[in-house]
Amino acid sequence: MKGLANRRFSVYYFIILTSVVLIARVAYLQLVSLKYKEQAQRVILERQLDYPSRGLIFDRNGKTLVYNKPIYVIYATYRKIDPKMDTTLFCNLLGIDKSTFIHNLNKDWSNPQFHKSLPFVFLSKVNPDQFAVFKEHMYKFPGFTAVERNIRGYPHHHGGHVLGYLGEVDQAIIDKSDGVYIPGDYIGKTGLEIAYEKELSGIKGIHYILRDNLGRRIGPYENGKLDSMAIPGEDIKISIDLDLQAYADSLMMNKKGGLVAIEPSTGEILAMVSAPTYDPNLLILDENRNVGMTKLLRDTINRPLNNRAVTNRFPPGSIIKPIISLIALQKGVTWINRPMNCFGGFRLSATKKMGCHGHAPIHNVAEAIQHSCNTYYLQITKDFLDQYGSKYPGIGLDTLVSYFHDFGLGSKLGMDFSYEGQGFIPDSKYYDRVYKREKSGWKSMWVLSIGIGQGEMQLTTVQMANLAATIANRGYYITPHFIKQYISGKHIPDQYTQKHKMRIDSKYFSPVIDGMEAVVLAGTARIAYVPGLDICGKTGTSQNPHGDDHSVFFGFAPKNNPKIAVAVFIENAGWGGDWAAPISSLLIEKYLNKSISPTRKYLEEKMMKGLLNVTSEKIVPHSAQKQDSVQLTQ
Repeated sequence: MKGLANRRFSVYYFIILTSVVLIARVAYLQLVSLKYKEQAQRVILERQLDYPSRGLIFDRNGKTLVYNKPIYVIYATYRKIDPKMDTTLFCNLLGIDKSTFIHNLNKDWSNPQFHKSLPFVFLSKVNPDQFAVFKEHMYKFPGFTAVERNIRGYPHHHGGHVLGYLGEVDQAIIDKSDGVYIPGDYIGKTGLEIAYEKELSGIKGIHYILRDNLGRRIGPYENGKLDSMAIPGEDIKISIDLDLQAYADSLMMNKKGGLVAIEPSTGEILAMVSAPTYDPNLLILDENRNVGMTKLLRDTINRPLNNRAVTNRFPPGSIIKPIISLIALQKGVTWINRPMNCFGGFRLSATKKMGCHGHAPIHNVAEAIQHSCNTYYLQITKDFLDQYGSKYPGIGLDTLVSYFHDFGLGSKLGMDFSYEGQGFIPDSKYYDRVYKREKSGWKSMWVLSIGIGQGEMQLTTVQMANLAATIANRGYYITPHFIKQYISGKHIPDQYTQKHKMRIDSKYFSPVIDGMEAVVLAGTARIAYVPGLDICGKTGTSQNPHGDDHSVFFGFAPKNNPKIAVAVFIENAGWGGDWAAPISSLLIEKYLNKSISPTRKYLEEKMMKGLLNVTSEKIVPHSAQKQDSVQLTQ
């Protein structure tokens, strides 16, 4: 009897224990497990998103650059679809084939992202005209609904690189967004669209809808207490002048290169062109998007999607000479009225010299800039590098590099834009690596090309324009930027109002600017002269070991109280005075005078029609104006 009682208690104990385990498991599934809780919510709750309108973009004068246009997204709820529906009519109305219909409808139902009782994206990018026809027949297709979304529209054909474009989010963006983005959302991919994504995108609204297990709507969850309204994105006014941008596009047509114009006193970018450019309407998020993108991506010769103005870097050539002058004057390595004879070049050794073109004797820094004397600047650079002794050129070089950094060279400027390049400024550590096999180290004579903007030094076009703005301001710059105003009155970030001051005494800017004025009046950029505008500038020819040299110019106007600073870089176009200088002067004239003088219309036509290396063919020959060339002669 005692054994039987023990067995009975064992059975009771087992039943009680099993019951406790089952109750605990049910409690866990109901109260603790998020997996089953979320699954239950997907059955009884539908989370509907209310997409905000994206912020508009205006130019500095209030002209619309980017607006919103409607497009429709078709959603499907699998369990509500009539299996006997007329799929042929459905496909014809939406312009798809049956294989697309089947592919878009069948999902991985084991994935918690999808549920047969809840709507999912069936088809995106349905244009309003197409949807208008489809809407008349929607009653024939239960289970399908439509939501209006906004995509970008462009009333003009300019500024594609500046504005950027939208695209659908990928999984990496979704994973990093902490729930901000979901599949099918749009996001800025390039240009200002990505730089100001947070401000432009706005905040989604959310509505929670109760449905039964068959997907039928019951009503709002908790009478809408958890719902929120969508908040539209910020409208912004940017610094671009649409008329000037359009004119710059026409001047840079059929060329490769970059153009940047800045208002010196504010750092606001007035125009930016990367040539060849593209019409932003090609990349609207509609049914033709793939055609436009494919067309641009297949042009591997011209690479129109590449933004040459802010990413490509090249040796600046002789436009670096005014900067070398300022730094050398500040350090006392040279003096304003230092004379120098050229003799056709700078002697590197008994058998080699760095060539220069013929010009009158140099009496001061201004004349050295006017005539772009290579001998003058090679000598100044040698003096600078050897100022601590000929055995320690690295110390001199690093001193020079520290001043270059003040001017914003060798690093990103910090502009409000995507994919900004930083250029390259070689320092002593770089040359220590290059010449590591030299037991006695490297010598100043081996790296003098940095003083004439050649060799390893590389700048972006926007950095060149910023140099012009810094000289125009007599010693400071404000970080180049596009944002001019938030329409809501929101504060502009301080980084776009603060001055970056140079360690250069103001007295040294006058002779340098006088020299840049003389370049246009009677130097290498006489073609850029416009009566009454007092343009100051400097031409450059950037050597290219792989083909024709690059044409470079930077400058500003007027000389006093300057309103615009410009840099133009034309690839494979020869001497700075051939293309970059006249294009710059036309842009300056257009901005300051609002028109081009009849006496310069011939030049305008030549610049607009000039065909420069936009295919694999060789560019047209450059003129005989060769003041900025650098030749190594025996």
